[in-house]
This record gives sequence, structure tokens and C-alpha cells, in this order.
Amino acid sequence: MEVKAHKYPTDFGDITLVRLVNSHGAAVTLSSLGAGILAVEVPDAGGEIANVALAYRNPADYMADGPTMGKTAGRYANRIAFGRFTLDGCRYQLDTNLPPHHLHGGAGGFQNRIWQTELLSNGVRFTLHSPDGEEHYPGAVDATVEYRWSDDNELSIMLKAASDAPTVVNLTNHTYWNLDGADSGCALDHALQLKASRWLPTDETLIPTGEMAPVVGTPMDFISPKRLGADINADFPALRYGKGYDNCWVLDREVSPATESDGAIVVCHHAMLRDAVVLTAARSGRRLRIDTDQPGVQVYTGNWLAGSAHCRSGRSYADYDGVAIEAQGLPDAPNRPEFPSQRLNPGSPMIRNIRYRFDCVD
Repeated sequence: MEVKAHKYPTDFGDITLVRLVNSHGAAVTLSSLGAGILAVEVPDAGGEIANVALAYRNPADYMADGPTMGKTAGRYANRIAFGRFTLDGCRYQLDTNLPPHHLHGGAGGFQNRIWQTELLSNGVRFTLHSPDGEEHYPGAVDATVEYRWSDDNELSIMLKAASDAPTVVNLTNHTYWNLDGADSGCALDHALQLKASRWLPTDETLIPTGEMAPVVGTPMDFISPKRLGADINADFPALRYGKGYDNCWVLDREVSPATESDGAIVVCHHAMLRDAVVLTAARSGRRLRIDTDQPGVQVYTGNWLAGSAHCRSGRSYADYDGVAIEAQGLPDAPNRPEFPSQRLNPGSPMIRNIRYRFDCVD
């Protein structure tokens, strides 16, 4: 495995870019800005290698971008209703950076920080310290994102957080995929399959109602492979609210009962769910299979990509040019005791895993 790093100077500090190249020439490029993915270069059915992760031309453009392109979102990925939650009787008010709600940890979220970088034999480890009170969250948190790239074109991500006080954490990767090539245009012809028989209905501001609704008989049904664009224009509330898919599905798995420690709920750890998500592009023949131990997956069809920073083709992406598939804890879980807990306690680090496996359909 070839592992190379170099510094990219910006007005807000040096970014470290790390490139991993396996024995077959497939490669991943990672950035210390947001502990993010800048490129994943894998072969199509004809053996031609191309980048399939949407990317900006300038690595500095990832700072404070609207799409959160490729980065690690946190402290709390996705939404917290009205930026409020209560923990151990104390009420916390976060910034409402997506009025009237809190999104992806706020303007100073983990995705907009430069992480420390440590090279590994087949990957990289990014680390970040978030002090107590940052973005108005309780507790000092030490976060780790570890990427490893294999000769089998598998990109593994380990997400870890430890805190010195009770807090809430939800980490995910926010890469947008287009398996025909990052700059090839609309991705709505990709076929998506989810191991999820339930999804989370929301209000018009995309805050979950608390219901876990069956997908059968609705446009939210991806139990069998279906084109992303097949039902995207259906007269269905969730699709009207988001101008496309921007919703969370509950992955089908056995849920371990919650346990208690000193009166506090402990987040349950699950085994990896293999092929939790499968994304396929018929034109290129590329396939992305996602394994994870996270309880849910947010699917966002890039409904508001227009106007983003220029991509490597020298243009802004258009809406629907890529799809973000975010394995994560459930949105607004700090306010929903019926959802799996995203509480983080001192002495009990939270560890979550995502694995992206790239191949081609037969």
C-alpha cells in the first residue's frame, strides 16, 4: 500500500491531504479538513479507474460548505429539533444554524475543523479535541476517525468518541456518490437497495415525528433494488418536504435491550450489518456495498447541490448529481427516548463502523 501525505496551505491553516493507493492502482484521497473523503478512484466494468466521490476542485472550498461534502459530521450529525435537548435534568440550547433547528453540530461542527493526522501502514488516523461547551454541547470530547484502504477496494471507517462528562454524539461520513464518475451528471438512475423495512416520517422541517413507519406501499420502499428517480416526483409528503429524498431509514437488525450503568442508559453496540445498503450504476457497472453497525441510514439525493463550489470539471454541481448515504444514529434521538440512545458517558467510548466495498456487477 502506498501512503503519501502533503500539506495544502490555506488562509485558515494547513490542510493535510493523504493519498492511499493499493496494489491495483485504485486510490483514496483524504483530507484533515473535516476528516473527509476527497476522492475514491475505482474501476468500472471495463477496468477504467475513475473517481466516484463528488469533490471540489479546491481543497480549501470544503470549509463551511453547505453540502458538507465528503466530511465527518458532528458532534451530532443530522438534526436536533430547535437545537434543544435535556440531559440529566439540565437543558442545553445549541445554535440553530438551520433555523429553527440544529444541524451537523452547528457552524463550528467537526466537519469544519482541521484534525490532527497520523499516517498508518494502510490508512490514516484523524483526531480532534472538542472542548466542553463547544457549540454549547456539554463535556469535552476526543474524536477519532480512522480510514483503512485494502487491495480488495474496501474503505473502512472507524468512528470513535470519548467524553469526560455525559453528552450526546452522532458521527457519520457525508460523502456523495456518483458511480458513473464524480462529474458525470445526474445520479438518479442509480439503483438503491436498503435492508430497512421502516423509515422515520418527519414534519415539513424534516424533524422526525417519533414514528417508525413501514416502507411497504410507499415511495420509501427500497427493500428490493429501485432507481433513485423512480418515485422521486411522487405526491408524497416526505418527497415534497425535501424536494427529493432526505430521510432516515431504520436498518433491520436485532436490537439488544438497553442496559443501565449508574442510572444512565448505555448505547448498545451491534454487529456489522452486511450489505445494509447497495448502490449500483448500470451504465458503468460499478457497485457500492455498505456494511455498518449504525442503527440508521440517511439517504439524501443531493436536492440542493446547485450553487456549490466548483468541481474538478470547473462547474458547480447540479441538484441530484450525487447521493449521500449516511450511516448514523437516528436524527433528534436526544429528544426521542423511543429511538436508540446516542448518549455518550465517561469511561464508555462510542465506537461505530462503516465499510464501503466497491466492485462491479456481473
